[in-house]
Amino acid sequence: MSNASSISLRHVSKQFGDVVAVADISLDIADGEFLTLLGPSGSGKTTVLRMIAGFELPTSGEILLNGSDVSNEPAFKRDVNTVFQDYALFPHMTVADNVEYGMRVRKVDKAERAHRRDEALRMVRLTQLAERMPAQLSGGQRQRVALARAIVNRPKVLLLDEPLGALDLKLREEMQTELKALQRTLNITFVYVTHDQGEALSMSDRIAVFNAGRLEQVGSPRELYERPATAFVAGFVGVANLFDEETSLRLFGRRAVHTLRPERVRVLPEGSSEGHVARVVDSQYLGAEIRLACRLVAGGNVVASVPSTQLRSRRVTK
Repeated sequence: MSNASSISLRHVSKQFGDVVAVADISLDIADGEFLTLLGPSGSGKTTVLRMIAGFELPTSGEILLNGSDVSNEPAFKRDVNTVFQDYALFPHMTVADNVEYGMRVRKVDKAERAHRRDEALRMVRLTQLAERMPAQLSGGQRQRVALARAIVNRPKVLLLDEPLGALDLKLREEMQTELKALQRTLNITFVYVTHDQGEALSMSDRIAVFNAGRLEQVGSPRELYERPATAFVAGFVGVANLFDEETSLRLFGRRAVHTLRPERVRVLPEGSSEGHVARVVDSQYLGAEIRLACRLVAGGNVVASVPSTQLRSRRVTK
C-alpha cells in the first residue's frame, strides 16, 4: 500500500434542505488501501461514498482524486467504479455481456474487450459461467459478476456500497475473504461501506467510524477495537463494558471513564478472594463462547465472554 493519497476529502459537508447528512469531514485514503466506512444507518457513510462517486455533490469542501479536484465533476468523468448491494445486472444479457458492457460504451477495441473480460472473469472464478444469464446464478455468483464488471474497466478506485448485505451469513463470510484477496491482487483502492462491525474488522486496512454525520475515529481494526477514542466507537465496534467515573472509582479505585472488552473479564469460582462478586443474570451460548450478563454486588453491570469449554462442567444459574 502506497503512502500517496488516492482520495482526499477536505472539510466536506452535505446538506439535504435543513438536514446535515455530513458535517465537515476530512479524510485521506491511501493508494491501494482497503478503507471501510462504518456506522449505523443514517450516520453519513453512504452519502460520503456517493460524493466520492459523483452521484452527490458536496454542499461545501473539496474532494480530490489523485490530486485533482473533482468536487463538481459528474460521475462519468471520475476514474472510479461502484458496486451496489442489488448488483444492478442487466437481466437480458449473459454474464460475459454484462462484464463487457462498460467497455462497449467506451468503444474499447473488440480484441481488447475480450481479453479484459476473460481476465476479469478468471479473477472472480466465473469463466465457466460466461454464457449464463443472471437469473441462472446464485446470489454470490451475481455479486462476483458485478465485481468483474467493475474491475474490467481498471479503475483507480472501487467503491462498494454494502455489496454483501443481501447474502446469507456463510456466503457473506466467504465473499469477505474473496474480496480482500481480490483487492490485494488488483492493488487498487477499495472504499467499502458497511454497518457490520465484524465485516469491517476482518477486511479493512483502516476503518473510518461515522456517527450522526461526523467522523468519530479513523484507525486500523486493532486500534479501534483496543483503543477506541470515544464511547460511541467503544460501544459500536464490538461489544464493550462502559463504566462511568463513579463505577470506575468503586471497581478500579480510579475516577475515570473506562471501557473493558468482555473477553478480558475473568470468571472466577464462587468464593474466590480476587475480583468483585457478581451474579449471572443471563447467558448466551454462541458456540465457541458463552456470553454472561452479570450484575455486580458493588453496583453496575458487566458482560463477560468465556470459552464454552471453560463452563462445560460448571452450572450457570440465572
